[in-house]
Formats: sequence, C-alpha cells, structure tokens
Amino acid sequence: MNEADLTGVVDFVDVLSFTKVFMLIVGAILLVGLVKFVVSLGDGFKKRIPSKRLLIAQSITIISFLIYILGGIYLFYGVVRPPKSLLLAVSGTLAVALGLSLKDLVSSVVAGIILLFDRPFQVGDRISFNGNYGEIITIGLRAVRIVTLDDSIVTIPNSSFITDVVSSGNFGALDMLIETDFHLALGTDLEKAREVLYETAATSRYVFLKKDITIVMNEVAIAERLAVRFRVKCYVLDVRFEKALQSDITIRGNKALIEAKIERPALFVKTQG
Repeated sequence: MNEADLTGVVDFVDVLSFTKVFMLIVGAILLVGLVKFVVSLGDGFKKRIPSKRLLIAQSITIISFLIYILGGIYLFYGVVRPPKSLLLAVSGTLAVALGLSLKDLVSSVVAGIILLFDRPFQVGDRISFNGNYGEIITIGLRAVRIVTLDDSIVTIPNSSFITDVVSSGNFGALDMLIETDFHLALGTDLEKAREVLYETAATSRYVFLKKDITIVMNEVAIAERLAVRFRVKCYVLDVRFEKALQSDITIRGNKALIEAKIERPALFVKTQG
C-alpha cells in the first residue's frame, strides 16, 4: 500500500469516527422529530381554521421537504466536514454504488422534488391513479399516501406519477364537482322533473351554492328499455363531504320524485316459460 492509499484510509477513518457517526444519528433523529412537530402543529391549525385546511397541509409538505433536504445537507457538511481530497476520491465510486443499489429510492426522491414544484396535485386533492381513488394525505420524499373512501391507506412511489396519468378532482380547492344520476321514464314531464331535482340539490346542506348547479339529460338503455338519465352536477362545500352530498341528493331526490308522482322506468323482467 503506497503513501497516498494510507493517507486516504486515515482520512476515511477520521470521517467515520464514532463521535461524528453518533452526532449524525442524533441529528437525523432531531430532523425527524422537527418534521413531526411541524406536522402536529399544522394539524392543530387545520382544526382551528378548517377553511384553510388544504393551504395549511400544502405548506406543511413544503416545510417538511425543506427541513429534510436543507437540514440533511447542513448536518452532513457541518458534522462530517469531509476533506476535498476524500470527496473527490470516493465521489465517483459512491455515485456508481448508490446508482445501482438505490436507484429506485433516488428516482422516487427526485420525483418527489419534481412533484413539489410542478404540482400536478397537492395535499388534500381527491385523485384517481391506477384504479385507486382517494384524498392525498402526505407527499413525502419517497412516496405519496392517499386515504381511499373505504378508509384504506395506499402508498404510491413518487416515481410512478412521472410517467402515468393522474386525475385530480379539486386541484387544491376545497370544493369539487359531484355528479348524481337519476333514471326516469321516457313519458315523464322532463321540465317538472328537472325543477324537482334542481331544488333538491340547491337545498342540500352540503352543496356549494357559489358555483352553478346544472342538470344534464340524455336517453340511455336500462334493462333493455330506454329511459331518461338526469345527471345532477353540483359542487360540494368540502371534499370530505363528497359521499354525504351524493347520499343526501339521492335520498331526498327519490322522495321528491315520488311525491311529485314522476314515473321511474319500468323494469324488464324475463320470466321463465
């Protein structure tokens, strides 16, 4: 082993001294604890100011990213203080090793940074992705977590969103368009049915009246017979009440149609001879 190799080994051992490794571990724990504190602080603000819930959640995501990235860089250079000669010596080998062994993790981290700045969706958005539908609860360094309508947590790597199509229902807003369908007989009074269903939607406690309520009608086939589909399109006050609004319109809409004696399509029943 020549003198240059011995010098490199001494520098490497000095960089990985017990004291510095211990300080790195403590620093990493402090960073994680700081992020958790920021998240808990944000959760408190979301409960106090529900109208700003999505803005607060989005701010928490950005702050968490900055703490991890800037804090990690400062921790490494502040504690380790690697000499330039050692950095040059190991950077090439380390880059190749990390590229091969941690390529999926690195790609997810890079994708997370891209998602943070490109913002195809935000925390609090209702998204559809590869058959999964739910609300984004976190955008982390490695993955995005969504909670589905059946209260399941789905974790999706950040890199998946770079190449695949994702649909956002509200795109950073509290309100979101909701559609509820009713099927009526062809011979029914369409104008009367429209008025009944419009009033049903407009009087729901979950509807956002600052945006328009529209009703779209078209003929469809149900059980081998034609019917008229009424699609009630309105905005919900908060995406958390998506299913509550649909259920409310469905229950009260059906009751109102019965009271108005508006006919529903007759069922086609196949009998056995």
